[in-house]
Amino acid sequence: MEIVLWIIWFGTYLWGAVWFEIYIMHMFQQNSYKPREYREWMQVTGNIGRLLGKALYAWISLILFVILLAGGREMKAATGLLIAACFMNLMTILVNKPRQAKKPLVYTPRVKRMLITTGVVYVLAVVIAVLGCKLAGNVLWDNGKAVIICAILLSAIFALIPLLVLLVNLINRPIEKGVNQHYINDAARILKEMRNLTIIGVTGSYGKTSVKYFLSKLLSTQFSVLHTPGNFNTTLGVVRTIREQMKSFHEIFICEMGAREVGDIKEICDLVHPQYGIITSIGPQHLQSFHSIENVIGTKFELADAVPAEGKVFLNYDNEYIRNHKIDKQIVSYGVSEENVTYRAYDVSVSKEGSAFKMKDREGKEYEFHTRLVGNHNVQNIAGAIAVANTLGIPMEKLIYPVKQLESVPHRLQLLKQGNRTILDDSYNSNKNGFKAALDTLAMFEDLRILMTPGMVELGEKQYDENKEVGVYAADKCDYAVLVGKEQTKPIQDGMLEAGFAQNKMIVVDNLQEAFQMVNAIPGEKQKVILIENDLPDNYT
Repeated sequence: MEIVLWIIWFGTYLWGAVWFEIYIMHMFQQNSYKPREYREWMQVTGNIGRLLGKALYAWISLILFVILLAGGREMKAATGLLIAACFMNLMTILVNKPRQAKKPLVYTPRVKRMLITTGVVYVLAVVIAVLGCKLAGNVLWDNGKAVIICAILLSAIFALIPLLVLLVNLINRPIEKGVNQHYINDAARILKEMRNLTIIGVTGSYGKTSVKYFLSKLLSTQFSVLHTPGNFNTTLGVVRTIREQMKSFHEIFICEMGAREVGDIKEICDLVHPQYGIITSIGPQHLQSFHSIENVIGTKFELADAVPAEGKVFLNYDNEYIRNHKIDKQIVSYGVSEENVTYRAYDVSVSKEGSAFKMKDREGKEYEFHTRLVGNHNVQNIAGAIAVANTLGIPMEKLIYPVKQLESVPHRLQLLKQGNRTILDDSYNSNKNGFKAALDTLAMFEDLRILMTPGMVELGEKQYDENKEVGVYAADKCDYAVLVGKEQTKPIQDGMLEAGFAQNKMIVVDNLQEAFQMVNAIPGEKQKVILIENDLPDNYT
């Protein structure tokens, strides 16, 4: 019976450990494999509680084994303790059971290498423990306590898996560095052979993905264009795009550049060497890793620093951080609210069918544009794309039709029709300026306006103040507010109530599924228009 229980214990332990390891690897991947960001993620109060909950039963199992070791296998309660330890392992399996993720773990070669190294570390730990027991003397070995000691060691390692991933990453660093450098060198070689390729870098705290897609559509009317797909905006994402998709016939490469730390944009620029750069926006985003808005500004302008003297930098002058930052480069400015710019969209109107606006070329001739997209910041992003396309030689009149054909980038204030209700899907990410712009768009509708949001994250010490500010701003922009997460949305609740929003029209729920159920239950004869602002990534849910 005892042997069977030991086998059950080991099997259930291994099962729970594998699932916990997969969860931790998922979180490490979601934090871009960056140790500092991962450590900061672990230190967030909610995440500490989540990790403790996932390791709690393993710790209880450890305590039971310590009691077994102290009392001896002959103690009357030994079998009961072993059964209880097995039960704790079963609980560990339940709490670590993989669930459907918004962005699932991708088993990249790097993840596979890390998982193999983790397994090696486990085996080495067991071998060292067994040899240690053997060397300690026959009494320890003959009494079978080596098995118990190994079990304790395994449970201890299990509880330390969140830190073990950092050790494994450190062990694998030389391998990863060598592999990455090989791919980077290969991408650099490919670009060097593309002598007539025009490279455009796009960065910003928000809006960069939309501008990338819009610009690609406009330029494709006259050129062969390649752009980085999806969120391939890291150095290795850019490298992969170049190695897998770059062809000899491409004339323009639009390279989205993301950043979470100082130097990230420069690293990409040192690879691709852009002739043109677009900075779409700057705001207090990812302050948890940047630590200050000055670091954000400096990092985004690493793109401008990389553009050669004969190149041009396109700047969104509606953004005060961009407008007030001086650079010694050729500037082409654009915007909506700022009048003193090279390309300005004005007379903006919005309806359920989309938006309309006017723009002038450099000679002062006026053109009217129509788009199915809604929101001032969508118009702003289109204006930036028009500015670049026109500067690169496409006449304004030839841009009218492609602008009309532009489609929403998924989850970025995407206008969706669902029966008798309208969805403004702005769930991809959120920042203060984008949040306010989305609220302004919601306010333009005459229907029953409903805000659904879990708030903003990764704002460091400004987390409360920034969320409270958008709460105050939202108070007169919506008729109902469905807030996802009682603690997470506390700042928004405080802001809305402070601004006079009715408490009985504020609904706080635990998850997005419940939020939709509550939206469906909201009474009213008017059609509903629902703004979904942000959908937290898996490492925050």
